[in-house]
Amino acid sequence: MPTVFQVSPYSFIFFSSDRGEAAQIHVKRDRQLTKFCLNPVFIDKNRDLKEHELSQIRL
Repeated sequence: MPTVFQVSPYSFIFFSSDRGEAAQIHVKRDRQLTKFCLNPVFIDKNRDLKEHELSQIRL
């Protein structure tokens, strides 16, 4: 899973196995992971990131 960029403590990554799905980016912190679809931007899945963290990431 290549890292697109890092904004401490968050890694923005993609999975090559996501082929055939809409454009998306995954945000990871420790063992927590959220998947954002990019067009339009919305949270597709969230695994344990808190709402205040999601608000920061969306900015």
